[in-house]
Amino acid sequence: QLALSGGGSVQAGGSLRLSCVITGLTYRPYCMGWFRQAPGNWREGVATVDSNGITTLDPSKKGRFTMSQDTAKNTLYLQMNSLKPEDTAMYYCVAEVGTSCPLIREYYNNWGQGTQVTVSA
Repeated sequence: QLALSGGGSVQAGGSLRLSCVITGLTYRPYCMGWFRQAPGNWREGVATVDSNGITTLDPSKKGRFTMSQDTAKNTLYLQMNSLKPEDTAMYYCVAEVGTSCPLIREYYNNWGQGTQVTVSA
């Protein structure tokens, strides 16, 4: 199960932190990560991490978005700074058994319910 929290509305330049509690991921290796989907757009990958802690971040998010995890709390975080109106989207966390952890939506079968992030100009 994947339970998200932390979405909301902010002005451009603001920050938000999303949290995703992931339970039931008992097999290794595994992948966890974040995707987002803006209205009219494809669902795109934001960041992923594998069970060795290797992260993959979409290059367009570097310098603004940071993913981290608290393994003791089974929680994945996405810290988003310097938010822009084009970051407005529904954000999802994902989990999957696997090794490569690509930023490809078809790779993931386990999705959280999504949380809305709205950034106003």
